[in-house]
Amino acid sequence: MALVEARDLVKRFGALTAVDGITFAVERGEVVGFLGPNGAGKSTAMKIISGFLEPTSGEAWIEGHNSHTDSIAARRRLGYLPEGAPAYADMSVAAFLTFIAGMHGLSKAQANDRLAELIERVHLAEVWNQRIDSLSKGFKRRVGIAQALVHDPDVLILDEPTDGLDPNQKYEMRGLIRAIAPHKAIIISTHILEEVEAVCSRAIIIAKGRMLADATPAALLAAAPGAGALAVTIATSEPQRAIEIISKEPGVTRVAIAERINGVTHLLVHAAPGRPSASELAGVLGRAEIAADEIYLKRATLDDVFRQITTATEH
Repeated sequence: MALVEARDLVKRFGALTAVDGITFAVERGEVVGFLGPNGAGKSTAMKIISGFLEPTSGEAWIEGHNSHTDSIAARRRLGYLPEGAPAYADMSVAAFLTFIAGMHGLSKAQANDRLAELIERVHLAEVWNQRIDSLSKGFKRRVGIAQALVHDPDVLILDEPTDGLDPNQKYEMRGLIRAIAPHKAIIISTHILEEVEAVCSRAIIIAKGRMLADATPAALLAAAPGAGALAVTIATSEPQRAIEIISKEPGVTRVAIAERINGVTHLLVHAAPGRPSASELAGVLGRAEIAADEIYLKRATLDDVFRQITTATEH
């Protein structure tokens, strides 16, 4: 049984359709990245799944419990970090997390053990007795993560979990997510694409409320524009001769002009894997007295995939 399931979720606000027929499931051990432009419907979908917002139509389940008709049972199995990580600003970190533990039904002894573990895992020792309203944005985010983990839930829904953290803190947070991932189903809403590559086993891309892709990061990268192509930079704004020479090489299927700027042309050479190699292509161009400033295998990025998929909906 999937720990999280969403089926045909739709949410309308008047004439605006914020979520439009979203369906997916998350198994134990999966970390699913929820990607999309601002206003794509990510946070709305997460609020529906977590039971904080009622769908116009469709249903969502957490460990088999309907998020709306059986919401208390569903939420018991859920750790949720919403946007902004709201908390009681006048409480200390210790008082707030102790209160959250009590709300989840932990005994005093259980709460003490669990909070001692979280202090170390989420690195809260230095602010443990400080008021929440005195904390930096990064520490407030860490407190938000800790409250989502207090009751050790099987399902985590994290909206921008590394928002406000510095690079070292992001590294630590991603390490924490990877460490707990084998035992949980985790959904992460993020606009940081490197985060998806770092921690996610799947990525769901949405735009204008609709799901446009659901695949592993590796599969998305393989489908990226220019994936596996050789990038060639030549010092001319008239590359036709170079294109003709390269096109005749065995294995080359297409040569495209990626960019022409300030008398320099950037080409993308699409070919069978390893045919030709960068050194072979440099030799061919050299013998034709065409100077190649740079030749390298272009690595696809999720930025490329994201732009390709989400901008296609705008046309």
